[in-house]
Amino acid sequence: MQKPLLASLVLVLVLSACGTMRESRLNPRNWFGSQSTETLAPASGWGTTVDRRALVPVVSDVEVLRTPEGAVVHATGITGIQGWWDVELRAVNDERPIDGALIYEFVLASPMSASGTGSEASRTVTAGVKLSNRRLEGVRRIVVRGAQNQREVRR
Repeated sequence: MQKPLLASLVLVLVLSACGTMRESRLNPRNWFGSQSTETLAPASGWGTTVDRRALVPVVSDVEVLRTPEGAVVHATGITGIQGWWDVELRAVNDERPIDGALIYEFVLASPMSASGTGSEASRTVTAGVKLSNRRLEGVRRIVVRGAQNQREVRR
């Protein structure tokens, strides 16, 4: 009778110690410490990116091509020398109409190295942007700005 009582008492003591085993150094799950998340972001946060591309010197043509889903704005510009790249129609005011006008800036990045003048065809750049029917609601005109001029298309 004493042996089963002694065995059950030892079993109760061992099982009651299991609750503290979780935090014990004897537990292999605790050998490498707890998980933590570290970030490489600076304490003051990341700075905003600045688009250093220039406006195209001359916007020569703007056309709006209708599609079933909306429209495509296609703009053509002429640069002074060859080699301009990274061409884009950058939206002004987050593509929200200003007085019924969607305004885009025709931007491009300068050549990496000196390049020749060449013919006008070799200095022509094009860019486009797709607009949904929802984005076109309330828009009466689309304006594309360059450094020396701007072109607009009206509805």
